[in-house]
Amino acid sequence: MTDTSARPATWRSRIDPVVFGVTGLFAIGFVVWGLVSSKNLGSASSSAQSWVTTNTGWFFVLSSSFFVLFVLFLAASKYGRIPLGADGEKPEFSTVSWIAMMFSAGMGIGLMFWGVAEPLTHYASPPPGTSKPQTEEALQTAMATTMFHWGLHPWAIYAVVGIAIAYSTFRKGRPQLISSVFKPLFGRRTEGPAGRAIDILAIFATLFGSAASLGLGALQIASGFKFNGWVDGVGKAVLVGIIVLLTIAFIASAISGIEKGIQWLSNINMVLALALAFFVFVAGPTLLTLNLLPTILGDYATQMTTMASRTAASGSDEMEAWLSGWTIFYWAWWVSWTPFVGMFIARISRGRTIREFVTGVLLVPTLVSLVWFAVFGGAGIAQQRASSDLVAQDGSVDSNSALFALLDHYPLASITTILVMVLVGIFFVSGADAASIVMGTLSERGSTEPSKPTVVFWGALTGAVAAIMLVIGGDEALNGLQAITIVASLPFVLVMALLTFSLYRDLQTDPVVVQHRLGVVAIEEAVATGVQEHDGDFALVVEPSEATDTEHAGSEVTLTERPVRDAPRD
Repeated sequence: MTDTSARPATWRSRIDPVVFGVTGLFAIGFVVWGLVSSKNLGSASSSAQSWVTTNTGWFFVLSSSFFVLFVLFLAASKYGRIPLGADGEKPEFSTVSWIAMMFSAGMGIGLMFWGVAEPLTHYASPPPGTSKPQTEEALQTAMATTMFHWGLHPWAIYAVVGIAIAYSTFRKGRPQLISSVFKPLFGRRTEGPAGRAIDILAIFATLFGSAASLGLGALQIASGFKFNGWVDGVGKAVLVGIIVLLTIAFIASAISGIEKGIQWLSNINMVLALALAFFVFVAGPTLLTLNLLPTILGDYATQMTTMASRTAASGSDEMEAWLSGWTIFYWAWWVSWTPFVGMFIARISRGRTIREFVTGVLLVPTLVSLVWFAVFGGAGIAQQRASSDLVAQDGSVDSNSALFALLDHYPLASITTILVMVLVGIFFVSGADAASIVMGTLSERGSTEPSKPTVVFWGALTGAVAAIMLVIGGDEALNGLQAITIVASLPFVLVMALLTFSLYRDLQTDPVVVQHRLGVVAIEEAVATGVQEHDGDFALVVEPSEATDTEHAGSEVTLTERPVRDAPRD
């Protein structure tokens, strides 16, 4: 008889057939629908986007602000002392390495795509009802609005999932699954249909969020090809070709492993991105950039409540369209990235307290965004004031080529534009391979090292979905990306709202919290007794309690009060 006990687990034994099967079939069906009738899919996605924006836009807006308040509450309260790991466990990474890895986690391709385009767009066409275009007031509104979309709110969304996963995995010892976080609510049902439904929604969100990022990268790289004269125009064939190449690249990176793939690419990203930012800072309006830093920070703080309360309540079609193209799209995009960004920052934060986690995850990336948009956004607006050639006559900005148009006014444009395309490609690869690994993890019951076939499957499907999202968008490809992302993210926003309640219940039973609560009660009772029986002259003494068995003798203590005979009175 052959001994099979030592055989490694096969792909079939590792995979969760329900999670993998349902999400895989749905995604393949989406691709087939797009191939058979792209117009029909485009019409359906546009209608769904309109419904979601009109009927649930308020929920996106409220949820994002709630997540900010929730994580700040956790950090400032007694829960902030809870470690994301065993008691006394030291952080796995140094603070410097931890911050460096966070920089590459939830940023990258978006900063490259929107670094110039977003501040310049809000400057040329401010949010409805705010300020006149291309004025000093519009500059302040533009930079504050951009920071609102890239500052505390997105990183609070990431932090909620990151804390929940880190606590569930490293403190409670549960599988590394989104569904495991819900054990305080569902109990053993997290291993059944309810848990599988949560993991399915997490994969959906990750798949379409990653596909949207791949689409943005393809649009910007294609614009770079056209800018450098390598292609006459940017058609669907060029975009699909770029997506195929990027997809192959990030699949190769993903199956090479985190150490060889993600970490290596992240290090290259940071060096090249800092070099580009330094070049624009020096070649561009250096003094304006320095002046913008405190100005942006102040405007961001003073306009926060106004920006966080923008909804379609005014009944304005213009405001509804603006929200769906900007704020609600961003909140949906960030939500779609939370499963894999949350898992990543959870993984590198083991051993840190919740207070340390929130401080690092919220403040550091927000400050990086502040500097990035001051450099690139300030340079774009300054160039528009000087040459008036970055904004079209109708006030629109070509988001795909805004960065290239800016660099064309600076020295070494032929080199820096190629650097941008390389950065965009690497930024996406380093993020998308992490996404494909996370989708593999969710498909294989929480495996930290999913099998290569699973990773390749999700990587290839992400590229296919991105191609379809661009195709159905037609000439307005960006609109197609935004529409699908908003619709696909709605279910996971509901999951995240429920997740905060489950996490809160979980934290209430943590030994650190229980010990604190019992300690407060014991001291209050002892003090009350001392005041009543000894007229305020007493001292608290810790003594061993009477144990009923020798095994636990001395393991408990009792607070008793004793009068202080010689205590002086006032």
